[in-house]
Amino acid sequence: MKVYTKTGDRGTTSLIGGERVFKTDSRVEAYGSVDELASFVALLADRLRGDAELAERCDELNRILSRLMTVEALLAVGEGGRDKVQPLDPACTEWLENRIDAMQAALPAIDKFTLPGGHPAVSLCHVCRTVCRRAERAALRADQEFGVDVSALVWLNRLSDYFYLLGRTLTVRFRVEEVLWIP
Repeated sequence: MKVYTKTGDRGTTSLIGGERVFKTDSRVEAYGSVDELASFVALLADRLRGDAELAERCDELNRILSRLMTVEALLAVGEGGRDKVQPLDPACTEWLENRIDAMQAALPAIDKFTLPGGHPAVSLCHVCRTVCRRAERAALRADQEFGVDVSALVWLNRLSDYFYLLGRTLTVRFRVEEVLWIP
């Protein structure tokens, strides 16, 4: 089977359920943004791989990648496709919240925003965080227009917090200065 089908040459694509829509459809924009996020998450995992102390973080990122595929599918649902994709289990969000809480408990409290940077992996965490926020906004636009499974929206909201705290955690791991924004 060839990778290209030529069915999208005029600017349309199929959603789950068979509905054809323009590639500018808000659902396509949303799942495309999540797909972009997945690529950055994989890059972050690749950056951390090989450091034995970060093996657990790599496992977390791989688990997140799998969930991102589910979120993409939930965003790609069209007419007739709602029963074809199961929502994220609430345990997925609970797992993410537990990871967030554990990282936050191990870090010093701050009352200012942090600036990205200090180490390539820390910067990648912030890239993931900001792309996640953009994907969340795109998913919310799709939700306003077509309705999106709420589990995907909640999970994306938590995920950006995860990346923020992972970035803070990695500043400690790599012994780089966490720069706070002081206006």
